[in-house]
Parts: sequence; structure tokens; C-alpha cells
Amino acid sequence: MTQNLPPAGRTVPRRPVPGAAGAVRAESTGRRPGRTDAPGVRRLNLSRVARAVHDEAEITRAAVAERLGLTRAAVSSLVEQLMAAGFVAESGKTFSGQAGRPGTALTMARTGHAGLGVSVDVDALTVCLVDLAGTERLRLTEAGRHAGADPRAVLRDAALLTGRALRTAAREGLAPVGVDLALPGLVAEGIVRQAPNLGWNAVPAAELFAQALRDDGAQLPVGSDNEANSAALAQLWAGAPGGARTFVYLSGDIGVGGAVVLDGELLRGAHGFAGEIGHLVVDPNGPDCRCGSRGCLERYAGQDALLHAAGVDPRDGIAVLARRAADGSGAPEARRARDAVEQAGTMLGVALSGAVNLLDPETVVLGGFYRELADRLAPAAERELQRRVVSGLWGAGSGRLSAASPAGDAARGAAGQVLRRVLADPLAYGGAASAP
Repeated sequence: MTQNLPPAGRTVPRRPVPGAAGAVRAESTGRRPGRTDAPGVRRLNLSRVARAVHDEAEITRAAVAERLGLTRAAVSSLVEQLMAAGFVAESGKTFSGQAGRPGTALTMARTGHAGLGVSVDVDALTVCLVDLAGTERLRLTEAGRHAGADPRAVLRDAALLTGRALRTAAREGLAPVGVDLALPGLVAEGIVRQAPNLGWNAVPAAELFAQALRDDGAQLPVGSDNEANSAALAQLWAGAPGGARTFVYLSGDIGVGGAVVLDGELLRGAHGFAGEIGHLVVDPNGPDCRCGSRGCLERYAGQDALLHAAGVDPRDGIAVLARRAADGSGAPEARRARDAVEQAGTMLGVALSGAVNLLDPETVVLGGFYRELADRLAPAAERELQRRVVSGLWGAGSGRLSAASPAGDAARGAAGQVLRRVLADPLAYGGAASAP
């Protein structure tokens, strides 16, 4: 499946990709810009052309020129440079243009540059390989028990799994240009500040992972982000429900993660920790939480709490809970499972009502294991939202509480963030700037 990556902006502190409204037209004017400005202008326009080809999947040079407000000659020169550097290729299809002149369609290269994403969860590692077109080419998953484990050992295992992906990529003609980690907990500048469910505090995860990669014979730039942020971006790129560009994303796992997307941009907060809805207190007198607080949403709607309330052995997992909750019989285990899911849905609704009142999103997206239980969680959550959202816009049957797309998870989003940086500045990954 192919994902369209959004224009780069506030979510990564790097050069943004300007849109058509902010066209840089030095290449289409009759006046040659000064020598100092020319390479910078061309660099921007290379990014804009690459972005246009990516967004449209197939597009002619003439259509790119019209979309970006550049001359056809300028676009042809830019495309030639992108093709030489391995970013863009001709698809072989032709489309009729103005006055019946056919144009050869451009597409993103299916070989060459690629991105890798690695998600580290309490019970699994996942590596995802994505090409420039946004197509997932490989997914590897390895089960494990990472809670309380030595971070170095966990990240070494992640590096070994990544090494397998790199070898497969090479056989497919793909060359990953970077790898991003999707990590639970509070993540900033490559460091996991706190991840209660892993038992990690002040762990330099990006540095440890990069060293483990080098020990395995690979050397790649390593980025990192919170797993819910990565998954929310993957949902945005895959197409959030209803095409929403302002939404709250909820990630159900051992804990409860969250992220907020506002008008197509990830809300990070002053320190990069926005969206931690799992530690929003829904009952001040509730049970102790691993974060040090009491009555957090995670203690009612996290995986461990939900399985315990339903009487399901943790080794059986969410699949057994979902099956029991769907059982309409009067069997005690079925009733207990339904009651547990309803209680979790109620607490989700309480927590989400605060987020909805504060942020006014178009929709709330349920990801992680919540996706499997969405039909069962939604009625109770919707009741609380209808009671508590002051705008009155969360009416019965509004359809604003939706299951996440299966195409958008944390590993996929992490790989997408690598490619997003490539599209924002192709020259940083190959080719040399020349005068426009």
C-alpha cells in the first residue's frame, strides 16, 4: 500500500517543503538571480518537484510546471537532476496535454533511496521498509519480553532485526538512507526520558541503537520519536477517517499512548511530550499507576488492566478478549468480558471528552489493540462524549470515533518520517546543486 507523506513542517525541525501557494519562482522569471541565491532557490524547487511527483503518484512535467508555477524548461531541468540522482523515474505511460501534446508520466523511483522504521514495544520489535513512493516493501516482527530488560540488549536485538531488513533491501535494489525509532514513553532528542512500561529512564536510545547497528556492520543516521506520534503521522499519510486533518489518535497497548494532529501538523508541545493521554487522571482516588500518579486512564483502559478486569490470561491476549466480548451468550466469561470492555470504553470517553473540549478535533482515531475492539468500545465512549462535550457537536451516530487504518502503525510512520526528510531536501541525499 502507498502512503502520501504530507508537506514537511513543524513536526521535524528541518527545512520545510514550501507549497504551491509559496512558490519560489526564480527559475521561471526572465531575470537570473544572484549567484549566492541560485543554488538555494534550485534546492527548494527540487524539493517541490519531488514532492509534487510523490503526491500525485503519476504526473507529467507539464502538470508539475502548472501546479508549481514554474516554466516547463525549469521543471525539465529539475526533473533531469532528480532522475540522475535516482529519485524520480518515467513510468512509461503517456498522457495527453494541451493542444494534444502527449507527456510522459513521472513517478517516484521504486529502487534506490528508501526509509526504515523500527518500533520497540513491550512485547515485540517491528521493522518496516518503505520505498520513495511510500510503498511498504518489507515488514519483520520479532516477539520478545522487553519490560524491565536491559535497554542495550533490546536495542541490540532491534539492530540485528534491522540488519536482516537491510540485507533484504539490498537484494531488492533499495538503499535505506536512514532509520527512525518509534519508542513508547517520553522521547526527546534521541533519549527516552521515561517509559514506565519498559522500565526505562534517561536511556539514550538513538545512540545505543546506532552503535548496535555499527557493531553489526551498518552505519545509518538514526532518528527517534514517540510511538503514538509515529502512528498518528502514519494515519495522516494513509488517510485518516473522513480525510480528517485535525484529530486525536489513541494507541492501545500495554499502556495508552496518544497524539494530536492539528491541520495536518503534529502537536508536540513545548518539550515534545504532548499527547500523553494515558496518564490523564480519570479518578483521583483510583489505583496507583507506574508513572507515580493515581487513577490514570492507563489503569482502566490499558491492555493489562483490561485483560485483568475481563479475567483473561495475559498470555491469551486481546484476541481472546475480543472473541469473548463478541459472544452474545449469557456465559459468565462472556458477560465479564463485555463488562470490562464497556468500563474501559466509559473511561476512554471521560478522558477523550476533555481532549475534545480542549482541541475540537474532527475525529478521534482508535489505534493499537483498540482498533480490534472499536465496535465494542465505541458505544460506552460515545455516551460519555455526548454527555460531556460542551459544543453539542458529538451527537449520537456522528461517526467521529473511528478505528484506525491498518495501513498506519508506528513502524510505518517512523519509516515515513525518514522519507519525509528526503523529500524536504533531496540534495542532502544525492546529487549536486547547479545554477538554475
